Amino acid sequence: MILTSTVTTEQANMRLDDGAKALFPQLSKGQIRKIIDWGGCTVNQTMVRVASRTLRRGEEIILGVMEPERYVEFVYCRDELLMEDSEFLAVNKAAGLNCQRTPYQLKGTVEHAVTMYLKGEGSVEPARVIHRLDRGTSGVMFFPKHKPAATHISYQLKAGLVTKVYWALVADLPEQDAWRIDAPIAKISKFRYGVSLPGKDSSTEFRVLAAGRGATLLEARPLTGRTHQIRVHLAHCGLPIVGDLPYDGIPAPRMMLHCRSMSFIARDGRTVAATAPVDAAFAAACAGYDIDLAPLQALEETVSP
Repeated sequence: MILTSTVTTEQANMRLDDGAKALFPQLSKGQIRKIIDWGGCTVNQTMVRVASRTLRRGEEIILGVMEPERYVEFVYCRDELLMEDSEFLAVNKAAGLNCQRTPYQLKGTVEHAVTMYLKGEGSVEPARVIHRLDRGTSGVMFFPKHKPAATHISYQLKAGLVTKVYWALVADLPEQDAWRIDAPIAKISKFRYGVSLPGKDSSTEFRVLAAGRGATLLEARPLTGRTHQIRVHLAHCGLPIVGDLPYDGIPAPRMMLHCRSMSFIARDGRTVAATAPVDAAFAAACAGYDIDLAPLQALEETVSP
């Protein structure tokens, strides 16, 4: 929820937290301070994280009020990174986290955690979000460490030269072991996309990794980078992802979509790659359908990126 108000003569010269309390009496001062601290407050369209900042008459205050359960503060340690070299690092984004800052928050996002990691390593570079995962999706996210690296990987992504492999659990058995969907995707409501004309050309390759008791683990390789692409294409096939309620998936503790790996060629010609393990909820969901992930993981370890 976004709250907006303008500073009047009565709030002028007040501290930001006191003035916001006067303008938004439905919030406690503690809630307001947390919103400010987490990067969810702007004054005249500039984020402000200092509660004692003095207000001036006519300034516009915007507060992003987010559900308490979404406030998860975390940091990345070096041992938790999937890979790191002089140009790139990769993290295993957890399901339920936002990739980048939103009107509601800065802290508690992958972007902020990577920025803090880089700062701790002595870098003054920000975390540049050059690709995104949906909030409910887990898995590999790459971050360039400087602008030339960002320019390179952004070009690779735009040109379709980055190999992305996802795992998706669907509660059904496909008619084919492998297939490709070429279907345009368009926005059909505020939070939902679908196969529709006119839409953006979209292509995804699918293959069966393992079949269980009434469910199937699929590998998905998106050849284009549309919003919700894998989710939309699977729903279009009549195979919605387990836990993906907006696209008619059956209920689950989380959406069972995981970016398993990403790889691309760096500026010097070397291969840059990262593979992310699934979390306990994903593994448990697979086990619940008698799908054993161990053979798949062992097989991947024998294959070079």
